Amino acid sequence: MELFHGSDKIIEKPIFGHGRLDNDYGRGFYCTKVWDMAAEWAATTELGGFVNSYHIDTDKLSFLDLQSDEFHILHWLSVLLVNRIVRLSSPIEKRAMAFLVKNYSVDTAPYDIIKGYRADDSYFSFVRAFLSNTITIEQLSVTMHLGDLGTQYMLKSQNAFDRMVFTGSVAIDGRVFYSKRLVRDTTARHAYFDLLEKEDADGHTVRDIMKGGLSDDELRIL
Repeated sequence: MELFHGSDKIIEKPIFGHGRLDNDYGRGFYCTKVWDMAAEWAATTELGGFVNSYHIDTDKLSFLDLQSDEFHILHWLSVLLVNRIVRLSSPIEKRAMAFLVKNYSVDTAPYDIIKGYRADDSYFSFVRAFLSNTITIEQLSVTMHLGDLGTQYMLKSQNAFDRMVFTGSVAIDGRVFYSKRLVRDTTARHAYFDLLEKEDADGHTVRDIMKGGLSDDELRIL
């Protein structure tokens, strides 16, 4: 499998056990299969950065695919809530988070690689809106695709790190890809606010779900 990682530096040998604990799926090495997406990750400023390329022998590695039919958006969301720092400001947010973690949590410990949607810091505000009962799960499902954030692969085990082979790096033009990053974020936010203008009378809020309003099969359809 070929993967790309965007960074402000060249990383020939990712170090197991390094990195932030409060990333989407916890501590690990986050990659994408899309070169341009990695370039945007690297371009946190107009100074640019590097797209690092790797080949990974995935034979006998265990995958947790949060985009498979086995899971739905609340499973993915529960993983985020366990790992990300979530500042809760109301009783409904606290109850909603506790409910989702209790009922939809996924044990990620046995896996070498986690595959799933990406939610950067700005998009996590949409999750907060769902927890506060401001938007429905139907609206949340739409908003998480508005910016085409794509799929990320998180290598989390020593076994996965040992199988990574560095195949090169390319310096990227920060003026180009930082601009693309901003456009992606701005477009998604405008679409999100447009979505809020439309009443979702038939949608399901987190309160509805806590009362048993949607089955797992219905959530998988979302």
